[in-house]
Amino acid sequence: MRKRNKYTVTDQIITKITAWIAGITAVVLTVWGIMSLWGLYKYEQTNDAQVQEYINPLISRAGGFITEIRYDENQEVKKGDTLLVIDEREYKIQEKQTEAALQTAKAQIQVLQSNVLTLEKTAEVSKAQIAASKAKLWKQKLDYDRYQKLFEVESATAQQLENIKASMDMADAEFQAAQQNYQAALSKVNDFKSQQTVAIAEVERLDALLDRHQLDLTYTIITAPYNCRVGRRTVEKGQMIDAGQVLAYIVNKETDKWIIANYKETQVRNMHVGEFAEVEADAFPGKKFKGEIISLSPATGSSFSLLPPDNSTGNYVKIVQRVPVRIRLVGKPEEIDLLKAGMNVNVTISKKSS
Repeated sequence: MRKRNKYTVTDQIITKITAWIAGITAVVLTVWGIMSLWGLYKYEQTNDAQVQEYINPLISRAGGFITEIRYDENQEVKKGDTLLVIDEREYKIQEKQTEAALQTAKAQIQVLQSNVLTLEKTAEVSKAQIAASKAKLWKQKLDYDRYQKLFEVESATAQQLENIKASMDMADAEFQAAQQNYQAALSKVNDFKSQQTVAIAEVERLDALLDRHQLDLTYTIITAPYNCRVGRRTVEKGQMIDAGQVLAYIVNKETDKWIIANYKETQVRNMHVGEFAEVEADAFPGKKFKGEIISLSPATGSSFSLLPPDNSTGNYVKIVQRVPVRIRLVGKPEEIDLLKAGMNVNVTISKKSS
């Protein structure tokens, strides 16, 4: 009797298919393992990396009600474009008040200058009176000396001598009064000159205050400081804002973008400035971007944290630290623009020695 085959045709087919699948899987895993080991041997890789660029707050330098908003969310604007307009009426009133006070102070200086000139003329008159009084006193003294000699030889009476003496005393008093009047005139001149100095200082103060008010008036128009892209809008027309309030965030389009790749401390020994890197973003799988190392952090990321670790306190567990590596993106601007700040990327750097 003929012996029957233990396996059916179906079982044989399944066995062959399974064998082929297992073989193919083994080959794929082998190739993948070899490629992974080759990549680990030749390159330093990390997925702890993000795209960075300068994002600055748009801050108001003046307070007031918003009268116009000329941008939308995510809008691209050019340097000097007007973004917001603040009600300027109060600032113009302050400017006009200061201008009026400045004109008054300047007019006061002119009045003081005129008074100084008048008092200087008066002082010159007083000085001339001193000369006249001095000459008169000199004449009275000569007369007194003559009458005194005449009185001694009994050629003049005592009454005549007394009259001459009285006249000489009056001339002396007039001379002293003329000197005092001259000194008083000089003091008044100095007083008005001091007032004039104070008025000039007040003019300078008001002039500086006017410049400040004019500067504040320019702050009512908020413009883009550079070519940028505006983020989320948080204000509306008619809203009251204060000086120093953040109105929006703007992304600088005039500076380069860069990658902050946080490599393990065991990976950075052969990295150096100027070395090229390959970047792949999670948002664009399969697309490669180029970069260049521009700096390595002087300390690990944990050292710059708010509460850096202190291993001397006890419970010590060794943890591999991360060193931030800054990589500038290079290539065509339209390709770099695809990457946005905060995107996650994978960075690959060759292990070749520096």
